[in-house]
Amino acid sequence: MSQPILFTPLTIRGVTIPNRVVIPPMDMYCAEDGHVTDFHRTHYGKFAFGGAGLIFVEAAAVTRTGRISNGCTGIYHDSHVEAFRPITAQIRGLGFRSCLQLAHAGRKAATQRAWEGNGPLTQENLEAGDESWTPIAPSAVAFTEGWLEPREMDRADMDEVREAFVTGAQRALEAGFDMVEIHMAHGYLLQSFLTPLANRREDAYGGSLENRMRYPLEVVRAVRAALPDDVPLFTRISATDWIDGGWEPGDSVALAKALKQAGVDVVDCSSGGNMLHGATNSNLARGPAYQAQFAKLLREETGIMTQAVGLIRTPDLAEQLLQEGQADLIAIGRQSLFNPYWAHHAAERLGVPDWEAWPAPYAWWLSRWKRGLASMDEEPLA
Repeated sequence: MSQPILFTPLTIRGVTIPNRVVIPPMDMYCAEDGHVTDFHRTHYGKFAFGGAGLIFVEAAAVTRTGRISNGCTGIYHDSHVEAFRPITAQIRGLGFRSCLQLAHAGRKAATQRAWEGNGPLTQENLEAGDESWTPIAPSAVAFTEGWLEPREMDRADMDEVREAFVTGAQRALEAGFDMVEIHMAHGYLLQSFLTPLANRREDAYGGSLENRMRYPLEVVRAVRAALPDDVPLFTRISATDWIDGGWEPGDSVALAKALKQAGVDVVDCSSGGNMLHGATNSNLARGPAYQAQFAKLLREETGIMTQAVGLIRTPDLAEQLLQEGQADLIAIGRQSLFNPYWAHHAAERLGVPDWEAWPAPYAWWLSRWKRGLASMDEEPLA
């Protein structure tokens, strides 16, 4: 049996990812003043123990007011660099790679932590010590009814945020990350420039598709110019808004072509995240690998590498997507929260001699267990 693609290395610029299993960025809302805590060190460490080739750390805001919530991580202060270093060191020490997602929440900033309601801050939140602020966005259009109305960004705001992305990328490398991703999905700042649902500008940054792509591409080019040539650059996009009149897959093809020309190496293909008149993702029907179609579309139409994400739960489905050429990397999100050792179990399921990828003490104990299977009526791990 040939080696499954899921467990073959992938080299991007000067970085080799040992397998195609990716832990995507998932916000935990547990940071303190933007700093990761013991929770995060345990959270990300277990994925490294679990064998995923590339581990994304959740969205790190490039400015203090670019946080989604008061519990979001940041990369807007030098002290954040030191906080991240134990995480990147542990991931690298176990032979895997790490990526920091750089983000600005835009009109979805200054909100509750997810488990508090994931909506606008309440008086109770403020009395508990959370701070509020006025979000910024391409246009003064609230995310949905009842949310804060953002202030429309002027040129000075745009320059400041662009440079914050650049500085955030540089800090990420200082913190030991192998690569960075620019978040331009899910209705946050850069994606809100892209979608006509949020961008009502009448200057050179609004109106046509070319104009709406202009500012996100300015950010991408500035970050790429600040990174060493051997450092990979990812972008996460919403390939569609799933809302009539919003961003469409064809727009994503045009964007991916421009991103590739700007020096992006991988497009991380998600979707949705916007609202219009109280309706969210109204055309969305979720199912296994429901977003992989977009990774395939961009890969075929532009030749750029892609990452598939969204309800990819089983090793067989992950391998099938790779075998069919739908993506180059497979992100395992909520399933990895349920089973942080998903990559090891997938290797067992697909017949890969993967035991040596476990930390040495685990490998020793598990090899003893595996030798006993020949005479024991037990099921394998997968």
